Parts: sequence; C-alpha cells; structure tokens
Amino acid sequence: MCATLDREHARLLLDIAHLYWDKDLSQDEIAERLGYSRSTVSRKLTEARRVGIVQVTVAHPIERLMALEEELTSAFGLKQARVTEVSRPFVPGVTPDVARAAAELLVEHCGPRSVIAVSNGRAVAAVVHQMPERTWPTSTVVAMIGSAGESYDLGDGGDVCRNLAMRLGGRYRSLTVPLVFDSLNLARAVRQEDQVATTLELAARSDVALTGIGAVGESTSPLLRKWMTPQVVRECRRRGAVAHVCGHHLDAEGQHVPTALCERTLCMEPERLKEIPFVVGVAAGEEKVTAIRAALRGGYLSALVTDEVTARAVLESATQA
Repeated sequence: MCATLDREHARLLLDIAHLYWDKDLSQDEIAERLGYSRSTVSRKLTEARRVGIVQVTVAHPIERLMALEEELTSAFGLKQARVTEVSRPFVPGVTPDVARAAAELLVEHCGPRSVIAVSNGRAVAAVVHQMPERTWPTSTVVAMIGSAGESYDLGDGGDVCRNLAMRLGGRYRSLTVPLVFDSLNLARAVRQEDQVATTLELAARSDVALTGIGAVGESTSPLLRKWMTPQVVRECRRRGAVAHVCGHHLDAEGQHVPTALCERTLCMEPERLKEIPFVVGVAAGEEKVTAIRAALRGGYLSALVTDEVTARAVLESATQA
C-alpha cells in the first residue's frame, strides 16, 4: 500500500489517525483543528484503515484464559473451568484470584436451599475466605471428611464447614470425629454410628461439592503428612498413587488406590463423589499438575479452577501421556 500513497497524503492520514485514536479527539474537533469538514475526516479515517495505517486488534487477556477453559472442558469432559492470570511476581499455589474465581463459580451453582459438601485443606479454606456473604438460612454445608484436629490455617474440615455456613448464613453439619483412626476396627465402628453415617450420606446427596486436590510426595498436604508414615509412603509408591482427593489416593489414570491409610480414613467414598451433580476442584502449582490430571481423568470433578500456568501444564501433560 505504501507505493500508492504519496508522502504528504500519508502524513495527513497519519495526523488524523493519531488525533482520533491516540489523542482521543472527536471527528468534529479534528475537522475544526485541520480545517476540514467532518465528513472528510470520516473518509480519511476509513481510508487510513483500508491502506493499513490503522490496524484494529480486538483482544483482552480474558480471551486467552477463556480459550484455556474451553480446552480443559473439551479435553477432560468438564462442565466448566475457570482459569485466572498468574500473579506478578508469580506465586505458586492457590492465590486469592484463584480462590475468588472458585468462590464465584460455587455461588453460581448454589442457592438458598442448596446442600454444599466440602472437603478440607488450604485451598478449600482459601475459597471459603473469598465467598461472598449471603442470607440463605435454609442452606446446609456438610463435611465429607473427618477432622484432622489442626488449626484453621491448614484448612481443617470442621473449620471450613463452619466458616462457609457463616458466610452463607445457613446451617452446617461437620464430622466431629478424627480424620484418620489408629485402628481399622475403630474406624469401621465409628463410620457406622448414626450421626456419622447420616452426615456422610447427606454429603453424598449434596447439590454441590468443593474439594482440593492433593499431591503425593514432598508436597503432600500438611493435613495428611503426619499419617504418611514410611510404610504408607512405600505402599503408595508401590501402587502408583500420585494424588489424593477427599481422603482417597488415586493413580495417574485416576483410579482409586486403596491403602492401609485409606481404610482408616473417615470420609465419603470416592465413587459417591462422582454422584454429586457439580463438584468444583481447586488447585494450582507445578507440584499439583500430575495430581490434577489424575483427578480429571478419574472423572471426580465437574469443574476445575486453577491459574494459567497450571492449566497449560495440565493440558501439555495430557497430550504427552
């Protein structure tokens, strides 16, 4: 196009384009300043686009994130996905932006009468912290995992359950029993108690669930770490466990890996998690990529909330596997 424009005409088009696009002057203001009619300025702006002096690009970072969301839903059969930008400087793990996105997604699928099942962990606690306040007195938050007996900073199930109910202005049912028992017989006996059995059944019949996704190894959740004895670690490695969701270990293909620890853990059965209509999984960080992929392959999640770096790594690892 340059060969068809003389320098003076090109300069005129550039001047008008700069005034309109860079200086944000109206066409009337440009016409008055340059001594042209408004219609002439309009024609010159159209010509500037036609000859390539002005090139309009429609773009926004959210478009890139939405494309990743579509890739995740397509690759893993999810109902929805939410991907956030990474923080600057990059901070691994569940950032406030990721937690806020998960909270917003959770609210979209809840209502005044919803039953919401929750797991435990820092990621889940971070989401609860970002939940908007509601006045839903007939809503019920129910724990689907026992109590680790740790502080709120570690996202213990009872604290998560209670705090979410406070945010929603509703009721809650927590499991005021240990997460892991020393004895298999004791774990089985407690599981059969009416209050415990009823709570777990209510969790399994919930409308929505929120869970974190744990990795197996050095990054194992602090809530489980104290029970990951050398014997349990060897068993997990032997059976190929790479993730844990709602108290249960999974292998790389998302298959449940029963272990001695699993049998002593008081939580909802993994297959019941798949029966819940909408399960939101939230996790982020390089160390969680394999675990996230396993949870997705196992079909335990309806939706994933993560950051852009993790989303790309999960998709890349899925194509390489």
